[in-house]
Amino acid sequence: MKDIYDTLYRSYGPQHWWPANTPFEVMIGAILTQNTAWHNVEKAITNLREHSCLSAKRITATPSEQLAEWLKPSGYFNIKARRLQNYCRWYLEEGGWNTLSEKTTPELRCALLSVNGIGPETADDILLYAFNRPVFVIDAYTRRLFSRLELIHKKDDYESLRAQFESTLNSERSRTQLFNEYHALIVYHAKYCCRKQPLCHQCCLKQQCAHKRSLANTKKATPTCYY
Repeated sequence: MKDIYDTLYRSYGPQHWWPANTPFEVMIGAILTQNTAWHNVEKAITNLREHSCLSAKRITATPSEQLAEWLKPSGYFNIKARRLQNYCRWYLEEGGWNTLSEKTTPELRCALLSVNGIGPETADDILLYAFNRPVFVIDAYTRRLFSRLELIHKKDDYESLRAQFESTLNSERSRTQLFNEYHALIVYHAKYCCRKQPLCHQCCLKQQCAHKRSLANTKKATPTCYY
């Protein structure tokens, strides 16, 4: 899997993820990005910033109806307002950044997963990008790309895939830095090239891609119709 990373990095360069000003803003973005595109999340975060509502205390103190209004661009805004307030209440009860950052990675991951509305992918986004912990994020883009490369089974469960990536990847760089950059490159590649309808002709991984070969074989096997 490291060779895939090397190819993506040579093709696209560093991605400088996660796009946020503070670790807490990363947490907010990780919750809001569920089931929506990032540009919609940016609009919602801008709304929060313009109303001085980018802190756990302000979010919990804001009426849920008002918070939902500011979160509208991110979609599912009523649900996300509840999830965001659930998270912020938990965050404050746990003692905030200073206390949480002292937990081990397994302890912190378990604590995050105990919060209503925080699933494995969101928890790992927060761990990797906000707390700088060496966990690999498995998202839909990762499943799409690596199943097409036939390096994973698309229906494998989340924890199995996460363990597979974390045990396989080694680097001279820190694992946190590697996992950060790798996930960002996967997202970029999936949006730019390895889409639901892939643009195989411009793919930097086409020589390694089983999906590309299967498409080519299908085209060769299709008879030409002359009438």
